[in-house]
Amino acid sequence: MHVAKLANLHVSKDEVEKFKRQLGEVISYIEELGQVDTSGVEATSQTTGLENVYREDKTSGCELKQEDALSGTDETHNGYFVVPALLKKSSM
Repeated sequence: MHVAKLANLHVSKDEVEKFKRQLGEVISYIEELGQVDTSGVEATSQTTGLENVYREDKTSGCELKQEDALSGTDETHNGYFVVPALLKKSSM
């Protein structure tokens, strides 16, 4: 329930019990995987042989004026969008 509150999720008591059981199963499986002998296995991050492919960064001018960008919102402040707060001060 604590995690749900932190994530601002509304879950019923039935859902809490369901998720608790499911999370327990996932943790048990991870513990089971931890018991597998991997001493002879070489560590790898991927197996296809692909390497990072980068493109050249190119900048271009922006044709959008600030007033045009802000024209679709109801509330602005000092040239910025005003949005509801995403984080609340914790009382912990």
